[in-house]
Amino acid sequence: MSLPSSQLSDPTPAARQTYPFTLNDLPYAYDALEPHVDQKTLQLHHRAHHATYVKKLNEALAKHTDLHSRTLAELLAQPERLPAEIRAAVRNNGGGHLNHDFFWNALAPAPAKTPSGALGDALSRQFGSFDDFRTKFSDAATRHFASGWVALALENASGKLEIVDLKDHEVLTPGTRTGLLIIDVWEHAYYLKYQNRRPEFVEAFWNVANWAFAVEMFERAGAR
Repeated sequence: MSLPSSQLSDPTPAARQTYPFTLNDLPYAYDALEPHVDQKTLQLHHRAHHATYVKKLNEALAKHTDLHSRTLAELLAQPERLPAEIRAAVRNNGGGHLNHDFFWNALAPAPAKTPSGALGDALSRQFGSFDDFRTKFSDAATRHFASGWVALALENASGKLEIVDLKDHEVLTPGTRTGLLIIDVWEHAYYLKYQNRRPEFVEAFWNVANWAFAVEMFERAGAR
């Protein structure tokens, strides 16, 4: 059984796609995040890494026509219901597609340095201050072992903000958490510019973190 669309918590375009899945254009030019995210890395990351996840996801689902009407969020919400022979491929490549689409939207050229309104208040209230939140998020991203993601999410049932550590291409479970912000800590996200200096990449992330997007997602979640 799939989740009703009203229960899906990730409003980024990829979450709503159905087969055949497509690679969305970035919402900015490849050089728009310079110098914090360099053009060469962004092109390779989007055109090669992200595109490959989309291609392999379509290959896994091609013969399973009964699944073609399900959105990506619906497929990833209940992976245990997928046929065993494609379960890992859909989880890994679908998760890569969903998380990357989230990541591109969570970045912006010359964004606000802090969130406004209710989200800013909630972060200060829950973590002590915005600076304390930022330190905790940066620590989680820096310390994350091997490949994966770190996200700021709203737990829908409790209304609690969480810093969530995601291994490989795990996703925020659709219907239970609303993603607000995410950082990719796979090495391909930063290695051309920062080599093995992940802490420098994490620090640079705050110069392009799209707080307007995070505020919008937070307000949408509160309106449901």
